[in-house]
Amino acid sequence: MTAAQEAPIDPRKARSNAGKIIEHHLGSKPKSIVARGGGITNFVFEVRHAEGDFIVRMNATPDKLKDYLKEQWAITKASEAGVPTAKILEVGADIIGMPYMVLPKVEGQEATHHPERFTILREMGRLTALIHSVKTSGFGQTFDWSGNTLSRKETWKEYLRGELKIEARVDLLDEQDMLDAGQLKRLRSVVRDMERWDPSPVLNHGDMRLKNVVADASGGITAVIDWECCASNVAPYWDLSMALHDLSVDAKQEFLIGYGLKEEKIREMAPIIKAINLINYAPYVERAAAERDKARLEQYRTRLSGALDLYSL
Repeated sequence: MTAAQEAPIDPRKARSNAGKIIEHHLGSKPKSIVARGGGITNFVFEVRHAEGDFIVRMNATPDKLKDYLKEQWAITKASEAGVPTAKILEVGADIIGMPYMVLPKVEGQEATHHPERFTILREMGRLTALIHSVKTSGFGQTFDWSGNTLSRKETWKEYLRGELKIEARVDLLDEQDMLDAGQLKRLRSVVRDMERWDPSPVLNHGDMRLKNVVADASGGITAVIDWECCASNVAPYWDLSMALHDLSVDAKQEFLIGYGLKEEKIREMAPIIKAINLINYAPYVERAAAERDKARLEQYRTRLSGALDLYSL
């Protein structure tokens, strides 16, 4: 990462930038600007204006513009398929010299602690199936939204090896003793089978979890948000591995009922979903090893061993 990419945003400057963006696009200054999150390079503001309430996101990393454009494409296509979203009104960089995005504010609350979570999860399953109805070209992060062709992974195997680097991830789990010999053998076998697939790519949300859903008081979903991890991928395995991994067993089943999968099919798919989940832990394991965080590595070993799975032997 370059120095320019790492440069932090001053909170006061970021707030001023949010005002400039709104004034430029709506023709007058906002009534109020309230910070709703952020960090070293990223900020989120809620902006009240005579035209309505808006969310402004900005990031000091120049490459973030590509992510914003990808989100805009995905949200547009998902909305056309019937998925409730917060339509992105504007994506740009010229006004403030860094990437930004403007969206209307969505009414409702984050669904993580919503009293109607099971109702929401079932609807999330249904909406995930709708997202998977959006056909795409290529696999991975570079797909229809981008005009680039050299970086596009046209085949599933090319994506697994070239972008996901699946073999290196399996080797890392082996090197860090995350899996016993039997688990490692089964994982490598599933990966070999996956590499022989010839699937048709579709849109994946990439992080379809309760924290990325806004719902009204009765549990109706008003918007699926945070499409930052969206990609062109195989369905339903990838999104299910993300959506299910931190849910209770009852919550998992509500989501799967909503998606429309039969119980026999779920059991058939389970090894693949588990394999993808294991593979996606590799970067976290790598980070903990680099930081020499022995306690965290032991926690990962417990988790990946299946010791916390209380429903099978």
